[in-house]
Amino acid sequence: MENLLNISDFNASPELREKLLQYSIKKTAPAGSVILNENGYIKAIPIVTKGSIRVIRTDEDGREILLYYIKSGESCIMSFLGGLHNEASKVKAEVEEDAEILFLPIDKVPLFIKEYPDWLDYIFRLYHKRFEELLEMVNDIAFKKVDDRLLILLRKKSELTGSQTLQVTHEQLANELGTARVVVSRLLKQLEEEGKVKLGRNKISILQAL
Repeated sequence: MENLLNISDFNASPELREKLLQYSIKKTAPAGSVILNENGYIKAIPIVTKGSIRVIRTDEDGREILLYYIKSGESCIMSFLGGLHNEASKVKAEVEEDAEILFLPIDKVPLFIKEYPDWLDYIFRLYHKRFEELLEMVNDIAFKKVDDRLLILLRKKSELTGSQTLQVTHEQLANELGTARVVVSRLLKQLEEEGKVKLGRNKISILQAL
C-alpha cells in the first residue's frame, strides 16, 4: 500500500512493512463512522494510513470528552493495551476524516513484538506521545477557561485537516470539550463578531489566526 510506504517509522524495516501488509486487513471508513465502541472487545489494532480518528471517553451520563486524535501513520495505544490483555475497550474511536486503516489481528501482536524491534519502538513512541497529550488535556481542563480550550481545539482541527474550513457542528465541539452546546455557540458567536471566524451550517471558516 502506497500510504504505508509514507510512514517513516517503518522505513528502516521493509520486512516489518511487508508483514503488516501480509497480516493486516485494509478497510476504508467514512467520516463519522465508529471503528471501536466503549466496552467492545478489541480484535485488531488499527494503523491509520490516511485520514484521522478521534478517540473519545464517555461518562455514565453520556457526556463525551476528546482524549486525542490518531493521525496518518499512527495507531491507538489504548487498543494495543486493551487487546493485548483481552480487556474491553475504555474508549470510543470515531473517524474524523475519511480514513484508510490497516487492522492488524491482535493475535499477531506478540509475534511482531518478538520478531521486530522497530515495531516495539513504534509502540513505545506512540505511548509516550499519548501520555503527553493526556497530560496536556488534564492541564487544559484544570487550568484553562472554556474559550481558550475552544481556540486550541479549532487550531488542532485546522492543522489536522490542513484546511481553514472545518466541517463540524457546535454539538460535536461541545462534546469534545466536555461542555454544553449553548456555551460553545455563544463563544463561536463572539469569535464571529470579532471577525475571527465565519459560521455556516455545520461549518466554521477560520478568517484569522486563532
